[in-house]
Amino acid sequence: MSSDDSLRAAARTARAWPFEEARKVVARAERRAAAGESVGEVLFETGYGPSGLPHIGTFGEVARTTWVRRAFELMSPVRTRLISFSDDMDGLRKVPGNVPNPEMLGEYLGRPLTAVPDPFGTHASYGAHNNARLRAFLDRFGFDYEFLSSTDCYKSGRFDTALLVVLEHYETVRDIVLPTLGAERRATYSPFLPISPRSGVVLQVPILEWNKKAGTIVFEDEGRKTELPVTGGHVKCQWKVDWAMRWLALGIDYEMSGKDLISSVELSTKITRALGAAPPETLNYELFLDEHGQRISKSKGNGLSVDEWLTYGPDESIALFMFQKPRAAKKLYFDVIPKTVDDYIALLEQYRATDDAAERLENPVFHIHHGHPPAETYPVSFALLLTLVSASNAHDRDLLWGFIRAYAPQANPKDNPGLDRLVGYALRYYEDFVKPTKRYRAPTDKERAALGELAAVLDQFGDERDAEKVQFEVYEIGKRHGFEPLRDWFKALYEVLFGQAQGPRFGSFAALFGCRETAVLIRRALADEFAGRA
Repeated sequence: MSSDDSLRAAARTARAWPFEEARKVVARAERRAAAGESVGEVLFETGYGPSGLPHIGTFGEVARTTWVRRAFELMSPVRTRLISFSDDMDGLRKVPGNVPNPEMLGEYLGRPLTAVPDPFGTHASYGAHNNARLRAFLDRFGFDYEFLSSTDCYKSGRFDTALLVVLEHYETVRDIVLPTLGAERRATYSPFLPISPRSGVVLQVPILEWNKKAGTIVFEDEGRKTELPVTGGHVKCQWKVDWAMRWLALGIDYEMSGKDLISSVELSTKITRALGAAPPETLNYELFLDEHGQRISKSKGNGLSVDEWLTYGPDESIALFMFQKPRAAKKLYFDVIPKTVDDYIALLEQYRATDDAAERLENPVFHIHHGHPPAETYPVSFALLLTLVSASNAHDRDLLWGFIRAYAPQANPKDNPGLDRLVGYALRYYEDFVKPTKRYRAPTDKERAALGELAAVLDQFGDERDAEKVQFEVYEIGKRHGFEPLRDWFKALYEVLFGQAQGPRFGSFAALFGCRETAVLIRRALADEFAGRA
C-alpha cells in the first residue's frame, strides 16, 4: 500500500477534529448522491465583513476551514472549492476611527460599503479597499480560495433566482424571524432592505406590499411610495436572511462561525429549510479572550493582531494556536507565543519520529503543512533561546549563533533557516516582553550553598554538552540540599540568575550556554552582582 493509500485509509477513522468535521461533509455528499443529485463539487465558505480590516479571527476561520477541506479531500474524490465571501453591500453604520479623512465618510452613512468613497484614496470604494486588504491578507498565507463580493453577486444577477425564492416565501421567512425581535424592530421588519434610488442608502423601512408574480416590493422612500424589483441589486436581504439566501444561491456545504453567532446560525438554518434547501454543515468555534479573561474586541483593542504575533513568532506557531481546541475559549496575548512555538517544534519532532499514517494524521503539523511538514530540525527551543539572550546579554544574531554552533556544530543559518528566524524572534521578544519584567533577588543561605556546589560541578564538566548529564547533577544537588519540592530549587535558579520565575530545563540551558560560562554566571550572582537589579 502506498503512503497516500495509507493516509486515505487512516483518514476514515482519524480522531483529529478536522476529520470529524470532514466526515459530516462526506455524509452530506453521500446523502445528496443518494437523492439522485450529481455531486460534482463540495463548497466550503468563510465570511468577511469589510467594515473593518481583516484580523486574527479572519485568519483563524479561513485556516480552520481549509483544514476541514483538506481532510475531506483525503476521504473523498469529490472536487472542492473554498469561497471567501465579503458582505460588502452592508450599509456603513458608523465612521471608523482608524481611517484617514474620516470627515469625508460622514455623508455616506447607510450606503453600501462599495458605494462609499475610499478614504485611503487607493480604490474605487471603501469596500473595495478592504476587500483588497482581505485578499492580500489571505494570499500572504497561501490560502487557496475564490473571492466573492456580495455587491457583485447581487448586481450581476447571481442571486436573482434565490431572491425570488425568498420573495415567494416572504411570509414564512418573516414569521421565522419576528419572534426573535423586540417590539420596535418587529414593527418595521422585512426580509428585504431596499436601496433607495434617491439617496443610495440601505433602508430599514416597512414593506407595504410584495408582489410575488412581478418580483417586486413597495415601500415609502422620502415620503414617496416606491416599487423596486428584488433582483438586480436593487435590494439586499437582512443579514440572517442574507446568510440563508447565500447558502441557497451558492450551494454551500460547509461553513463555520464564532460562538457569538450560534443563534444566527440556528435562525438561518430554519430559513434555509423554509426555502426548500438543506442548510450546510456547521461548526461554532469559541472566541478568544485577553489575558484578563475578557472577550477580545476590535473596538476595545484588547486583542493581539496577526502582525503583532508574527513579530515574535513564525507563521506555523499562529497556525498551531488556531488548530488546537477550536471549541475551547483560549487566552490570546503575547505570553502564549513562546510556548506555542515550542509546542510546534515538539510536534514536528513527533511527526518525524513515526511512519505510522494514523499517528501522523492526529498530529497538528500534518494539517498545518497540508501533509508535507518541513524536514528541518530545531536543536534549540525558543524558551532556551530566550534564556540564552537573558544570560548572555546578546543583542545580535551572530553572538547567539556562536552559542548554538558550540552546542550543535552541524547547525547553521543556511541549513536551519527556521532556527535562524527563531533567533530573530527571540531577540525581539526578549527586548519587548522579558527584559522589562526581570526582577532579580538575592539567594537565601540555603540557596547559596547549593549554588556554590553547582558552580563547582559545572566547572568540572568543562566543555560537556550532554544536557541530560548536566540536568541529572542539577537534580542531585537540589536533593542533597533538601529542596522539597524540587521545583523550588529550579525556581530559585531562575529568580536568582535570570530575574524570572521560570524557564527551560536548566541542564539544557547550561549545555547550550556552556558549563564553565554558567559557573561564572552563578558566581556573579553569589557576589550579589544581580540582586535588586531590574
